[in-house]
Amino acid sequence: MNPLVSIVIPFYNDPYVREALESALAQTYKPLEIIVVNDGSERETDILYRLEGAGRIKVVHQPNRGTASALNAGFRLAAGHYAAWLSSDDRFRHDKIERQVRFMQGGGWAISHTAFRLMSGEGIAEKDPILLPEGSMLQFYRSMLLSNTVNGCTVMMERTLFNRMGGFNEKLPYTHDYELWLRTVLSGYPIGYLRVPLTDYRVHSAMGTVKHGAAIERELESVRNTYLPRLKRLIGTLEERT
Repeated sequence: MNPLVSIVIPFYNDPYVREALESALAQTYKPLEIIVVNDGSERETDILYRLEGAGRIKVVHQPNRGTASALNAGFRLAAGHYAAWLSSDDRFRHDKIERQVRFMQGGGWAISHTAFRLMSGEGIAEKDPILLPEGSMLQFYRSMLLSNTVNGCTVMMERTLFNRMGGFNEKLPYTHDYELWLRTVLSGYPIGYLRVPLTDYRVHSAMGTVKHGAAIERELESVRNTYLPRLKRLIGTLEERT
């Protein structure tokens, strides 16, 4: 019997949420639960109530506290063995959950991420995916020294691991994902990589990385400096073994 998977969608006034929900509902994998965390939205909520009333999704309402808080609320409510994050402006490929569960079970991974495609505000996905270079876990850790090479909306993790790690740091409005991936790796849980594009990542003028670029860069530098010494030690240990 397949394990239950929870898809968590944090949502705040996003006009693209319908596409995200349709992509979650169209997944080939079963059993599945879809949890939308309404983070104080005042717009674009009609579809949430309609799908909730039909029993197709669960909706959690909270005052606007930011993405990290909304993700934590959704992941903590999740009942799945695995949990996945889908931003309300992005889109899963129809077999995303099925292929990633198979990958995680086959490799014994507690957390994994995948390749992805960029798409326009109009929902047109680029032909060529964003792929990490093929290489070892050591090379991946080296890349994490420089930047966040894990797209959060491609991540699936065991819910018990999320609970063990304590969730996302709500004091970090922009880099809560990068900080959690670093904390997870340094706690002894390597992040598996499925080199297949299974998420469409929307690039548009209202996205946070466009509106808050300077603040994101400052916060990224702070997180990097916090974990840099420990990550360098881990890399050094792995280098000694090769």
